[in-house]
Amino acid sequence: MIKMKDTFGLSRVVEPKNAVPVTAWKIDNTKEISPSECRIAINLIHLEPDCFQQLCNECGFDETKIIAKILDIVNRRGKLHNPFTNTAGQFYGVIDQMGSEYQNHTNYKIGDAVSCLTSMTALPIHIEEIQSINYNFCELIVKGYGIIFLDSPLTSLPNEIDVDYAMVALDEAANFHYVYHASKDAKRFLLIGKDLLTSIFYAASIKKAVQKDCYITVVLDEDATGMLQRKEAHRELLRWADSAYILNVTQPIESAETVMNKEEALYDMTVNCEDLIGSEAMSVILTKDQGQLYFTSLKNSYIQSNLIAESMGKEIAAFVLGQYVKDIEEQFTYGLLSSIAKEIQNIVTIYRNHPASVRKDVVDEGLNVTEKSGKAGDFVFSSSKSGALVREALNIAKYDCNVILQGETGVGKEKILELIHKNSMRQNKPCVKINCATIQENLAESEFFGYEAGAFTGAHTAGKKGYFEQANGGVIFLDEIGMLSLNLQSKLLRVLQESQFYKVGGVNPVTINVRVICANNIPLRQLVEQGKFREDLFYRLNICTITVPPLRERREDISVLAQSFLSRFCRQYGTDKEMDPSAMIRLACHDWPGNVRELENVIHRIVIGVKEYVITGQDVEAMLNETVYEDLVIQLKQKMRISAELDFNQIIEQQEIQLLEYALKKFGSTRKAAEFLNMSQPQLMRKKQKYNIQM
Repeated sequence: MIKMKDTFGLSRVVEPKNAVPVTAWKIDNTKEISPSECRIAINLIHLEPDCFQQLCNECGFDETKIIAKILDIVNRRGKLHNPFTNTAGQFYGVIDQMGSEYQNHTNYKIGDAVSCLTSMTALPIHIEEIQSINYNFCELIVKGYGIIFLDSPLTSLPNEIDVDYAMVALDEAANFHYVYHASKDAKRFLLIGKDLLTSIFYAASIKKAVQKDCYITVVLDEDATGMLQRKEAHRELLRWADSAYILNVTQPIESAETVMNKEEALYDMTVNCEDLIGSEAMSVILTKDQGQLYFTSLKNSYIQSNLIAESMGKEIAAFVLGQYVKDIEEQFTYGLLSSIAKEIQNIVTIYRNHPASVRKDVVDEGLNVTEKSGKAGDFVFSSSKSGALVREALNIAKYDCNVILQGETGVGKEKILELIHKNSMRQNKPCVKINCATIQENLAESEFFGYEAGAFTGAHTAGKKGYFEQANGGVIFLDEIGMLSLNLQSKLLRVLQESQFYKVGGVNPVTINVRVICANNIPLRQLVEQGKFREDLFYRLNICTITVPPLRERREDISVLAQSFLSRFCRQYGTDKEMDPSAMIRLACHDWPGNVRELENVIHRIVIGVKEYVITGQDVEAMLNETVYEDLVIQLKQKMRISAELDFNQIIEQQEIQLLEYALKKFGSTRKAAEFLNMSQPQLMRKKQKYNIQM
């Protein structure tokens, strides 16, 4: 029998008890060490770029807030583990104390300067003070300590290597080593980099492998140049590559065409380091048939790239890098860095000459930056379908025309409205939102157009402005416009045609200038066909139509939306919780008949109802099962609204299937499920066989 030894910190796990340190919510970061542990006085922390960028974005690049956020994470969790990116980084410092067993285990001694290659998501950390932030290198200058274990790999940096760029390189060390070996049989190389410095390191790895006989192209996203001007970044890239492009990677077709128009041939080997949606498509397009495509992590849409290649009829060998190789990867990286130490000094000098304060301006450059990271205004997304929706909304925002928003209830039509308003020429003018379904017919005209003093019994003595007058110069949003009576529709049509109206009891016309954006759960064209909506009004409104797809058709958005809601409610209630992978999987499998609004509601109830810090798939399952009957009603109501006629037998069958599946999944046996549904077991078995339901 093999006995598990605690050589990587199991005894430090606080919550949950059955986790390993890297997946635990909280670990013990007390300063006292056991015989098998070692304590390091930390003076520098290198954060992984995605972790660092998320913290900066969340805090609006306000340095005080960034420092407070990092300290809060460490204080709550006993380690530096960003719950939103599920990453951290590595630290550098001096060995402060060793346990007796650890001292016999290592050749290092107290006072040695070392870097720990283990992710800080697995190590107890305590930070007393964050003295400064280096935005270019994603580094923190700190005062604190970290605890490492017998199996935690350490390395000491050669004297000729600068610690700043060495820490950046060690973050990608395994990838450099793999790319070096993979490059030897190729001639033409494409690097889609995530930042300037690591792109240079990858190019150097390829040159080290292939020597002189190779051609390297580097593509950087236009927002990946950091503090540098594009011309400056482009000039630095050309010191290491034969050609370089700074493009919008989220527009893969346009960007790929730009490269193809200037290059002689496609590439034998592509290395994709970029996480942006679109980079995977550009990688496949620019890699030749039977070429090789390497992704530096699974987040680079490795699976999507295979589907894209298949659709193009391309045979491409795709691989994912990033595996740890003991001792070899740091030795290779140090050799690589030593060989380019003089050449790399130029970019290090440039980085140090750009003040960190400039970085704060990045968040104010517009929605383009946040859109690429899956956030445009308050609209959070991850799927390519939602990305296309955002781009469509941003394009339409520039044209001052009427817009129809279509989509099921709860899909986020109002978020698209806000996106259009904030990026239009009317952004500094009012946006008046009206729910037409809540307006009483006898009050509708006075609500929309206002009234003069004494127009009717009970009227205000000074009169009242209507919604259109309140929105003058800006946007009026008419939600559920299909609920308006035909009489009011005719008056609305006249306002749109003439840009004028009369108040109730008024004799002088009121001239207005508004942009009308309307929304409806049922397509307005369908209501026109049913005679419930005026055709002439429809064509007046239907200049542009945006259809927001239901959440079940953009499942990639579920995880980022869930994380966004979780973050918001944790801040609201002063708690700090995270979802484990099983919770995310369960959320992604649900069909969400109530769409984003339902997801938000479920996450809200989970934050309040689940006592533990880590939310599991079972927690999500229990919360979803509470609403199974409500979901059936919601789905039926949606079908009744959308369909001109209903198939009674089909609806009953669908409801039976869902109830049977729910009961069988909840209880795990046909007997208990039958009892729950108040039917006999043979009756349940016949229905189960009829609908081919699998347990």
